[in-house]
Amino acid sequence: MLSGIPIKLDKIAGLNLDKQILRDAIIAELDAINLYEQLAATTQNEALKKVLLEVAREEKTHVGEFQALLLKLDKEQVEELEKGRKEVEDLTG
Repeated sequence: MLSGIPIKLDKIAGLNLDKQILRDAIIAELDAINLYEQLAATTQNEALKKVLLEVAREEKTHVGEFQALLLKLDKEQVEELEKGRKEVEDLTG
């Protein structure tokens, strides 16, 4: 099932609205990636599979674009991503 916008955007103001819009856009792109990759795994048509996987790759670029902008607006997110990266490094070497 595809995600819906989890909150009412009209209840948020200012910079928080922009951060929420970016997070919702990231959710939508991740949903699209999952959908296209699942459809590609299902089809026997190699041309269709190739196109679906290419479109999924493009959606990954969109995630990166939205995330880059989010990280400019939310310094706490930057710090928490770094904490997560360090935790994974500590756990996995």
